[in-house]
Amino acid sequence: MKKLSILFLFAFIGFTTNGQTADELKTAQAPKKAEITKLLGEVDALQAKIDALPGWRKGAFGTIGGSLSGFNNWYSRTSPTASAGNIGITVNGFANLIEKDFFWRNSAAVNLGWVKLNEKGVSGDEGFDTATDVFTISSLYGKRLNKKWALSALGEYRTTIIDNFNNPGFLDIGIGMTWTPTDRLVVVIHPANYNVVFSSGQNIYSSSPGAKVVADYNAKYKKLSVKSNLSMFQSYKSSDLSNWTWTNSLGYTLWKGIGVGFELGLRKNKQEAANSQNVLLASADNKLQSYFLFGMNYSF
Repeated sequence: MKKLSILFLFAFIGFTTNGQTADELKTAQAPKKAEITKLLGEVDALQAKIDALPGWRKGAFGTIGGSLSGFNNWYSRTSPTASAGNIGITVNGFANLIEKDFFWRNSAAVNLGWVKLNEKGVSGDEGFDTATDVFTISSLYGKRLNKKWALSALGEYRTTIIDNFNNPGFLDIGIGMTWTPTDRLVVVIHPANYNVVFSSGQNIYSSSPGAKVVADYNAKYKKLSVKSNLSMFQSYKSSDLSNWTWTNSLGYTLWKGIGVGFELGLRKNKQEAANSQNVLLASADNKLQSYFLFGMNYSF
């Protein structure tokens, strides 16, 4: 009994010693953590100053999504033997020259998607069909009047690249003012703009003068990349010739530029609706167009 009591005593002393050692280590660790936090803040402040320097700024990020499925004699389905798949990819890139007296901002966005449904015994559906096909490129030049306002000229082109390239194609060329309240937000206001529509043998599409408004937001919050772009054209000739497109992209980096991403696109264009529905422009049902993609994100 005496030996057992001595054993318990030594065990208690050991636990107490370990507890005191851990507390001492945590106490010594606290100022180190505070110092690291301070250093990280200083690093972020220096990086902000580097980013504000004149010169070229380039970058890109996007999302890749896809799924594959197969069924063999799965009798609860209408088609018990079938395979299906979809693949989607988006790319958003930019190359901006920022100087004290002027800026030149260039960007490109691509969103491509394919779907496939192959049912046994049904011919003609073996390949992939185009689901999403969006290509946009823009170039904005601005001569600064002050830190936030500039005289500017914009060229923006939008079309498809898999099916019917440049048929239709939409080209906006205009001049006006650009507002840059922060490094992250650029707002283009061009009351003098011409919307040129390219099409082959289709009289539904029509070019017209109008006003162009673009709002582009790009930001990075540590591991989260955000991009939102709203492009609007208001025709002076007819509201039926007006259109707008709004795309939003999110990317969260998990490891070495790879993570998860999401993109959502919205659009209204009555000329496209009339062409798709094969009706006159005035009779078209201009419903909201949309697409989305969720998948693996990459950035560099």
